[in-house]
This record gives sequence, structure tokens and C-alpha cells, in this order.
Amino acid sequence: MLDEESVVRSFSEHLKSLRRQKNLTQERLAELADISYKNLQYLEDKNPTCPSLITLYKLSRGLNIPLPQILDFAKRKKQ
Repeated sequence: MLDEESVVRSFSEHLKSLRRQKNLTQERLAELADISYKNLQYLEDKNPTCPSLITLYKLSRGLNIPLPQILDFAKRKKQ
């Protein structure tokens, strides 16, 4: 079982990967998701913060992906 820090770090890596797959800068994704650039930086940082459900929803909208896909990192880490 993953500890809280590992879960948040795994999400951070997944988010960065999704953003890069869409060829978006942090600045552009922050705009599209209607969140602050600083918030996105923290989410992708080496010691990331834990995003709220609203932030996850906004990120999925900004990335133009279904909300469950942004949480897909959890399935892969368990296997």
C-alpha cells in the first residue's frame, strides 16, 4: 500500500506526463484549467501539494480529458 506522500508524488508525475503529452507549458495549462500558475507549479513540484477535487476537475477540463483519466495513476501504481 502506498503512503500519502507516495500517492501525491505519483499524481504529480502523472500530471506532468499528461501535460507534456498535450504539449502544454505549465503557464498554458494553468490558463486552460483556470488555476494559478503557482498552484500548478506546486502540483508538479518534487514535494507536491495535494489537489482538491475542484482542482482535479479543472485540470481534467484544461487537459481535455475525462476526470477519471487524471486519477489513472492510482491504478498503475497498484499493479
